[in-house]
Amino acid sequence: MTFAHNALAPPRSSFATFLLSALLLLSAVTSLPALAATEGHVSEVNLVLPDLADTALVSFFGGISGWTLLSYGLLVAVGGLTFGAVIYRRIRRLPVHRSMAEISELIYETCKTYMITQGKFLLILQALTAVIMIGYFYFVQQLAASEVATILAFSVIGIAGSFGVAWFGIRINTLANSRTAFASLAARPYQIYAIPITSGISIGMLLISTELLIMLCIMLFIPASLAGKCFIGFAIGESLGAAALRIAGGIFTKIADIGSDLMKIEFGIQEDDARNPGVIADCAGDNAGDSVGPTADGFETYGVTGVALITFIMLAVPEPAVQVQLLVWLFAMRVMMIVASAISYFGNQMLARRLYGDKQRFNFEAPLTSLVWITSLVSLVITFIVSYLLMGQFAVNGRAYADLWWQLSLIITLGTLAGAIIPEVVKIFTSTNSKHVREVVTASEAGGASLNILSGLVAGYFSAFWIGVIIVGLMSGSYLLSQYELTAVINPDSAKAAMMAAVFSFGLVAFGFLGMGPVTIAVDSYGPVTDNAQSVYELSMIEQVPDVAAEVKRDFGFDVDFTSAKFLLEENDGAGNTFKATAKPVLIGTAVVGATTMVFSIVMLLTGGLTENLDKLSLLHPPFLLGLVAGGATIFWFSGASTQAVSTGAYRAVEFISTHIRLDVVVKASPKDSKKVVEICTIYAQKGMFNIFMAVFFGTLACAFIEPFFFIGYLISLAIIGLYQAVFMANAGGAWDNAKKIVETEMHAKGTDLHTASVVGDTVGDPFKDTASVAMNPIIKFTTLFGLLAVEMAVGLQAQGQQGVVIALAALFLIVNLVFVFRSFYGMRILAKKATV
Repeated sequence: MTFAHNALAPPRSSFATFLLSALLLLSAVTSLPALAATEGHVSEVNLVLPDLADTALVSFFGGISGWTLLSYGLLVAVGGLTFGAVIYRRIRRLPVHRSMAEISELIYETCKTYMITQGKFLLILQALTAVIMIGYFYFVQQLAASEVATILAFSVIGIAGSFGVAWFGIRINTLANSRTAFASLAARPYQIYAIPITSGISIGMLLISTELLIMLCIMLFIPASLAGKCFIGFAIGESLGAAALRIAGGIFTKIADIGSDLMKIEFGIQEDDARNPGVIADCAGDNAGDSVGPTADGFETYGVTGVALITFIMLAVPEPAVQVQLLVWLFAMRVMMIVASAISYFGNQMLARRLYGDKQRFNFEAPLTSLVWITSLVSLVITFIVSYLLMGQFAVNGRAYADLWWQLSLIITLGTLAGAIIPEVVKIFTSTNSKHVREVVTASEAGGASLNILSGLVAGYFSAFWIGVIIVGLMSGSYLLSQYELTAVINPDSAKAAMMAAVFSFGLVAFGFLGMGPVTIAVDSYGPVTDNAQSVYELSMIEQVPDVAAEVKRDFGFDVDFTSAKFLLEENDGAGNTFKATAKPVLIGTAVVGATTMVFSIVMLLTGGLTENLDKLSLLHPPFLLGLVAGGATIFWFSGASTQAVSTGAYRAVEFISTHIRLDVVVKASPKDSKKVVEICTIYAQKGMFNIFMAVFFGTLACAFIEPFFFIGYLISLAIIGLYQAVFMANAGGAWDNAKKIVETEMHAKGTDLHTASVVGDTVGDPFKDTASVAMNPIIKFTTLFGLLAVEMAVGLQAQGQQGVVIALAALFLIVNLVFVFRSFYGMRILAKKATV
């Protein structure tokens, strides 16, 4: 008996639709009349940066120009890159048994193949995005071909940056996983903690340093008239890369995870059983979803938030001297972010070694928690010191504003504290020590999978409420602080200044969220290493290696303890699950708070610098209200479409694994079967990502062309509803995940009905926490950034009397959007098996 696998065919019809859409779009754009920037409207792509080298405008520390001061930041960025490289070499040189090294290299080779495949997809998506960018910058803005090429080059650099840091992340993580697994044999928990956090901080330092280096180069070396446009191109590129890698990685990892986990129920085997063909795909998925996606997302988050603040300063502040002071201060804060994280990491490691270095057991969450809080406090202190040094003597037109430095510092501090407070709140709902998570376990004992799922949903709902309360409180505090000296200096028009100061303060809160960037990435990257370490241990079959105890004693100088090793690896994986969960709301929160600043740029465009059409930013303007409704609908479509891709792919993976697993005749799954599972995961990740991204791409164009204020409402709704949906899904999934971990590690109940219930809950939570929720962040920001270009094209056409063209293009874009929306569900359905004799 054979089964039809039509779903595994390459998505040729999708590519045909894509190519047809690209041709239609290109012909539409290139046939437009040349449009000058609409008179009276402000556009961030037309902004000219101030001369940072002009000491007549502003000087620092007795005569140093802003350009010279920021150039020192290049040295810090290079230092951060060097730090990442040194740690990489140190991780690579750590001791590891050959059987474990072989498994980690196999995982890396699988990840490498996946990354190459995704890289090719990114080039296709970049080609489509480039059509719009060329149409806008060349035909609408009438820039020279060389300038358009420079902007496109920075767009490619943005994609390459997201892709490159993601590749570095999987490489060092796949080295650290085998070293962590090997360290567990000595039953010394400190090393099991130290290796993953060391690899994580190397990723964080390299990521932030790369981002800073690129942005400083744009600021310092690109002509002032072109720099703003290059920032936009760079931000669009990194958002494109992050969105695609987040979506595809989330789909890949959860197909593999669910396919592998369900075998535990069907065949009663252990997790990471070497006979299970899905385990290698699961290990690769841990990196694709929990390393590649978050790393690319983090790179994009730090870049886009910075670009939003830079463009806001240029839009809202008319005085060049104030622009220079704010820009230099902003970049100085970004430089000190790297310094603060390095100081905190080394200090925390010294403290952790003293407290836990000789202990036989400790709570793995404790040193991670102290690292977050130490970094938060160090960042807070450095923020006030640097702000005082740079802005303590702040003056405009001879008038001093002696309190501005500490008011701005307090606003950033609200965000920095959020980077520590939000993880603590998330742990209340997702940690293995959480009462909510233990309630999920208790409910499962009596009610099985049904009450397990309901209890997890409750945890997710409550967590979304409290995260929302915290964000509202932080933004309210920043608003109140902004209404003092910031209002006085940001704009001479007092009516506009109060509004602009509030928006700027919201952006600074998002900036503060990211104030300990390398550490946020480090604790997030901790998870995929700990998860893989368990798998490497089992797949290496280290316990069956002949005379392995004597070999390890001879070559590495310690006695092995297999029982303690497995227990410690499982415990550490629980800590990894918790801190993966804590990083998600921080990144999601920046998308929402930062989107406020980016949306303001579009509002400035549509209102002629807040001088007209203000009545259309109202619920009484029907298109604005309809946009709010449309944005919410898009969030729920996205949640369903991404989960649909996981469900269908997991169905095919389970179908294949269950018919090819050989428990009685082999000790390891064949490489051929393992590669087939990876192929299934890759195919559905590509199909799902392509359909979703194309729907987002053309949906953005459609909404921007339907009506400009409809688009504003759409963006606002997308951000706010997306925040709550993402936090709810992420934390519900985290609760289910660690409930299963409690059943396995504390209760030792593997193979029982309780374990089956917890596995079912975990597989429901998998696409919640690692697919749908986490990809909303880059989707929100890509839509906002890309929409800047689209809405300006629409406004320009209307100004030229081309209303018919606008309506026609809106209809075209909407039709193509709905084609891909349709495909994201009905082209990805789970079809019944068709048996043939």
